[in-house]
Amino acid sequence: MLATGGFFVAVNGLVRSLGTVLPSPEAAFLRFAFGLVFLMPVLVPVLRRGFTVPIWRLFVLRGVLHTVAVCLWFYAMARIPIAEVTAIGYLNPIVVTLGATLAFGERLAARRLLAIGVAIIGALIVLRPGLRELGAGQFAQLGAAFCFGISYLIAKKLAENAPATAVVAMMSFTVTLGLAPLAAMDWVTPTLGQMVILAATALAATAGHYCMTRAFATAPMTVTQPVTFLQLIWAALLGAVMFGEAVDPMVILGGAIIIGAITYMTWREAQIKRRTVTPLHNATKV
Repeated sequence: MLATGGFFVAVNGLVRSLGTVLPSPEAAFLRFAFGLVFLMPVLVPVLRRGFTVPIWRLFVLRGVLHTVAVCLWFYAMARIPIAEVTAIGYLNPIVVTLGATLAFGERLAARRLLAIGVAIIGALIVLRPGLRELGAGQFAQLGAAFCFGISYLIAKKLAENAPATAVVAMMSFTVTLGLAPLAAMDWVTPTLGQMVILAATALAATAGHYCMTRAFATAPMTVTQPVTFLQLIWAALLGAVMFGEAVDPMVILGGAIIIGAITYMTWREAQIKRRTVTPLHNATKV
């Protein structure tokens, strides 16, 4: 998870270095096109095997949502501080939790509801509406967090019917297709340096997702989740050192509150699951 945070912060820094010289859909398209090259050994067998019509519909729906989210994220990254983008992005699990309650009928216990309320307070501390002017960048990142959250919900459903590698590969494939016409409408010929930056972005993102997958396979979420807070610290340091962004204590505080609420919610779910699978001390042994 330490490596994951490092790679994801590198992605943020690389995208931020591009600024607004390339339109957001084009920059996103090139990043995913390079990422698709890395995933071709997985994608080709997946496409040859095929899926049922309902599964294809879910893949397409996720691709549309992820396309919108990526465009909004690239837009926000070029306009607001890296640490603020990272802190607002911590709201993704909250969207997933609320969405799971509505879509899958998962029970929203009082403690989970309390954790969501605390996370929302953390988001308000980051944004501080009424105390400062909110721009298009903040609203774009909020929209990205919402769309990413719904996309992850669909991924959860897809994971029940398709291998994880297929879900990841198809996401990159559908997003690349979705971004292509948007990029073509306002195409600016990129320089070689910009192409190298976007290729490095795709490589760092792929490495980050791989490390995250390995971390989830090695340790429970209650261990890995708190480590993600370090990503906010690294993002703030990167913004300050490389781009001269002021370190906003309120953003750090709000991000800490959000990740604390998410960590508590994850810990509680782990405790509940442990109770359901742990036999009583006097249970019959087989």
